[in-house]
Amino acid sequence: MIIVAAPWRVEADLAAGQLACPRCGGRLRAWAWARTRRVRVLHADTMIVRPRRARCTACLRTQVLLPGACLPPRADATEVVGTALLAKASGRGHRRIALELGCSPSTVRRWLRAVRGPRAGRLWHLVIPLLVQLDPDAIERLQRGWDRRPTDELGQALDTLGATVHALRDRLPDLNAAV
Repeated sequence: MIIVAAPWRVEADLAAGQLACPRCGGRLRAWAWARTRRVRVLHADTMIVRPRRARCTACLRTQVLLPGACLPPRADATEVVGTALLAKASGRGHRRIALELGCSPSTVRRWLRAVRGPRAGRLWHLVIPLLVQLDPDAIERLQRGWDRRPTDELGQALDTLGATVHALRDRLPDLNAAV
């Protein structure tokens, strides 16, 4: 499965041979469509997503090209899970967050447990190299903010992720047009 940041460009990128197989590096070409998925977005609405499927011309493996608004094993959009994580970093509990999002408390509790403790640190370590590459000065700005407003590992990871998204949008202006 490949997460694509610009799903509206997938067809053109596949036709031009610009997408590479994550397994062998071969050229991906359009193959078919994955199953239709119903994904929950904020305010308990849903969107219908039918991801593109691509096949590698070298190893013949197929890949699902999932829009970045979706999380691979989840029926909830990235914005829903992200909102829950931000609410947790602000001190709210899983029941209140679930009520606000229109989700099951057990679902929200599962999301929150998935990023507690060392996992929040791993998220931070995954995002930091990209942020340094996109905007090296952002790290210093984040640290000054943490000095004024101490935060836990989850808060720091989410701050870093937000700064990375902001830096990425500055570099890729066509991402702003789609959001």
